[in-house]
Amino acid sequence: MQMLIPRDSRPWQLQVWFSFLIAVFLCAVGLSWLPGKDLDRAFMIMGYVFCLSAAFVLAKYIRDQEKVGRESGLGETPMFRFVVWGGFFLAMSLTGWGLWRMEVNETYKAFLGVSWLYLITCSFSLAKTLRDKHEADLSEARLAGRTKVRDTDGE
Repeated sequence: MQMLIPRDSRPWQLQVWFSFLIAVFLCAVGLSWLPGKDLDRAFMIMGYVFCLSAAFVLAKYIRDQEKVGRESGLGETPMFRFVVWGGFFLAMSLTGWGLWRMEVNETYKAFLGVSWLYLITCSFSLAKTLRDKHEADLSEARLAGRTKVRDTDGE
């Protein structure tokens, strides 16, 4: 009996990676040529990195909660939930506030804002794609192990 393990298609994986890399490139270009004070540039770079990190942590947290809840009914503590969600909203809020208060051309702000949101959405897609691949690899390894045990028991 052959078990079907769902996997993302290769074109989808490439699209996710290309989108993420394009988003990183656009953000890097926008932040590299950010006019104004060095302190503003440093704040925005830290904000983008904070948001990116918080998005990956949130994606993992949500996926873990769904899996744990399905398997055992147990989940993370309320404090950890607060830290994860609070960190994500704090990162997004502070970065948005920094972008809004900067004294630069509105078109430039729009470019930075759109590239920032594109980066965040791409990071969620990338986190999901990587996790799906990891889980499919684990499922195949488990299946191969069971098949090997079954074959050796039958000899």
